[in-house]
Amino acid sequence: MPDYAQRAEAATGEAPMVEYEQPLTERMRTFLRLEFLYQQAVFHGEDGSDWGSRAAVMSLLDILAILARGDVRSEALKELERQAEVLRRYQSQPGVDPGRLGALLGNVEELRDGLNASGSNYVQQLRESEFLSAIKHRSAIPGGTCVFDLPDYTYWLSRGEAERASQLEDWLAILRPLCDAVTEILWLTRESGRPRRQLAPGGMYQQALERNQTPNLIRVMMPRDADLYPEISGGQHRFTVRFLRWSGAGQRARQTDEDIDFLLALC
Repeated sequence: MPDYAQRAEAATGEAPMVEYEQPLTERMRTFLRLEFLYQQAVFHGEDGSDWGSRAAVMSLLDILAILARGDVRSEALKELERQAEVLRRYQSQPGVDPGRLGALLGNVEELRDGLNASGSNYVQQLRESEFLSAIKHRSAIPGGTCVFDLPDYTYWLSRGEAERASQLEDWLAILRPLCDAVTEILWLTRESGRPRRQLAPGGMYQQALERNQTPNLIRVMMPRDADLYPEISGGQHRFTVRFLRWSGAGQRARQTDEDIDFLLALC
């Protein structure tokens, strides 16, 4: 899975960076959450312990909760088609690497076709699983998935690592066409905006947005060793970045009054 902060470091020659993102559309907000949960599910699914399997299942259930709130598949298909159209327009422009462009366009079209082939009821099998439904309902109770609440879950967790890994892979395979499509959409979105150095006087940066050029995503990059982090807020017309100084988990962070140098990308 790409580390986009590392990409920015390579592109700009900066020291190790931490990246903060703020979506400006509901579609982008949903996509970012899905990407996060899918990465989390894959990571924990590779952990052979029963605790790793528990964490992977919880990420899977969180993905299903997001998918129950709207037709994310249709949103992803629309965005893939939009990205494909953008790439096609570059075909007639001079100075474009046709091999690279063809590979990008082919990948987007392949993901679109795969997501189309999955069908509109692609998650029905997961939604109808009594096993997953029981875990979902008991998870609403603090500690509700312990041994006396869900003995069948405990039994499954006690099975061999290979058996649990195979089952998790089967579940994730159902979601993969959508999650791979979302991952590609977000990669293309991030690549559309080059990080540029900006200055936040007195710890605050504001920028007005042109009516016909509202970005989908704001990315702020800071050095890993900085004791500051950005708080980003925005809408269709403008956005603001406030830099707060970290004072430890036991104290409330406060906005710095120093001028802060940072990297900003509008995507």
